[in-house]
Amino acid sequence: MERKVIYLAGGCFWGTEKYLSLIPGVIETDVGYANGSSINPSYEEVCQDNTGHAETVRVVYDPAKIRLEYLLKLFYNVIDPTSLNRQGGDTGTQYRTGVYYIDSSDEVIIRKSIKELQSSYKDPIVIEILPLNNYYLAEDYHQKYLDKNIQGYCHIGQDKFIAARLAKDPILNPADS
Repeated sequence: MERKVIYLAGGCFWGTEKYLSLIPGVIETDVGYANGSSINPSYEEVCQDNTGHAETVRVVYDPAKIRLEYLLKLFYNVIDPTSLNRQGGDTGTQYRTGVYYIDSSDEVIIRKSIKELQSSYKDPIVIEILPLNNYYLAEDYHQKYLDKNIQGYCHIGQDKFIAARLAKDPILNPADS
């Protein structure tokens, strides 16, 4: 099985991780801090809004089961792509939205998806598109947080979690469409 990796920042990483982990074709997820200026920051340091890190989900997926284009489309369904440094009730640069890639060939796919997304919005899309500069795993208590804390805060509605479980890439699963 081939494995590809993409890093997605969508506000608070607890709900974003839970949502992405439910999508068929996603093999594993974890949460951490990406593209900041400090080395191995703590959650407390990131929350001080001076490290430059974004709360980010590392997504490992099987491209035979889900294409990056479709994964991004699902990701865009749970963020406000026009909101700068804010998602839901969370505000600060660590809550910015971003797509960080390690495979340079993914950049074309990402930029095309943002262009298509922009056609649905009047306000400009503010999702960062950058190569991954660094990624540090968040503390253990943040990993799979909503599985461990069923009543934990999440800016993503339950309906989106249900939709994630049922999502099937229409190109790779044409009979299911």
